[in-house]
Amino acid sequence: MTEIARPAPIAGHALWRWLPSALSAGAYALTLLVFYPGIMTYDARYVHLDSLKGFYGDWQSPVMTWFWRMIDPLAPGPASMFLVIVTLYWGGIAVLSHSISRRSSPLAAALPLLALIPPLFALLGVIWRDVFMAATWLLAVAILLASATQGGKPLRPAAQALALLLIVFGVLIRPNAIAAAPLLITYALWPQRFHWRRAALLFVPFAIALYAIVQLVYYDALGATRQHPLHSIAVFDLGGITYFSGENAFPVSWQPAELEALRGRCYDPSYWNIYWNGDCKFVMAKLEGEQAIFGTPALTRAWRNAVLTHPAAYLQHRFAFFRTFLFGQHLAMWSEDIDHAPATVFQDRAAFTALKTMHDGLLPTPLFRIGSWLLASLLLLIPAWRRRATPDGAFLWGVCGSASLYALSYLPLGVASEFRYVYWTVLASSISLIVALLPSASAAAERSPPPA
Repeated sequence: MTEIARPAPIAGHALWRWLPSALSAGAYALTLLVFYPGIMTYDARYVHLDSLKGFYGDWQSPVMTWFWRMIDPLAPGPASMFLVIVTLYWGGIAVLSHSISRRSSPLAAALPLLALIPPLFALLGVIWRDVFMAATWLLAVAILLASATQGGKPLRPAAQALALLLIVFGVLIRPNAIAAAPLLITYALWPQRFHWRRAALLFVPFAIALYAIVQLVYYDALGATRQHPLHSIAVFDLGGITYFSGENAFPVSWQPAELEALRGRCYDPSYWNIYWNGDCKFVMAKLEGEQAIFGTPALTRAWRNAVLTHPAAYLQHRFAFFRTFLFGQHLAMWSEDIDHAPATVFQDRAAFTALKTMHDGLLPTPLFRIGSWLLASLLLLIPAWRRRATPDGAFLWGVCGSASLYALSYLPLGVASEFRYVYWTVLASSISLIVALLPSASAAAERSPPPA
């Protein structure tokens, strides 16, 4: 029998093998060129100042405050946190592209380039915990895919343990990620295939366990001061119910002019801040100062009673917010120099100026609409379902499923509309597109050149 000749090795195969790593390294260097030492926002400055004082409050993440305190001596100021975030981000991209390169060199090379798209790259240099959390989860899922597709069985438990630590750390950075993390934890424990029944049965127990971990770490380990961030949801909802029902839903009385304002101009479906430091700050002045209700069970009871009494108004308010959240134009790239407001940071840096110009031009387009990325993550679950018995399918369900739940959680829990809030959804959809385009493992093996 005549032996069929095997195909000759592809010319430049070694180049293809190293190209994804080279592109990831180049993108890391580009990030430093554009953003170093990182862009400090007002939220980041509060966290950094708290870290210097050793004060841990729960309005921002006390774990991020503690972590910044640990790393700040290495590069004082924004640089230490910036370097951690970008290293996690490009490290995750490098690990993921290396795993993909064994099955598709072009797709592996495309991944670092896709990670440079403006909705991702324009926010990467800004010190936001949304970006920090997403970069942490990116490295976690990259490790999991690598261990599931090419790692040996002896190393897989260690990879899974590391990924689980990164997932939990992400929750401690952004506690509202409890809504999305259970799917990622299921993926971390069973990265070879996705079982929807198992994921559904374990979702609530995992969410409860994560909530318990947050309580233990925040308040027992770090002794964080309770600043009652969840009560911002109550204030926002009470304001919305008052607006849509026409009746005062707050547990306090108002002057006639104040009540008229609450029924009209005070309502903004995009932000709760109008009640705190905006045109209607008389609300928080009374709730937090004069009446001292903010942070007490009285506000929680008022919220519960208002929702039960005016369910239609509550739903109108929540859907008005979520419609604005999904389809409105929101703040994306932060460029203000908070020490010299309203000046722009890095005004003498051509690369940053070019990126900001590109961002400003694209901001009105679907690329910077939250709804576009939620739709993308949901659509990617279609090929994920067909491949759910494979490591690729498990990856897609864990990553896109968590990304979809994360964005959807803002329907009942959101109090503000900014593009950064769905950074994980944008990042997850982008990397999942590459995985969804991968050929099956058997097809890739047939096309691979033989060893030299």
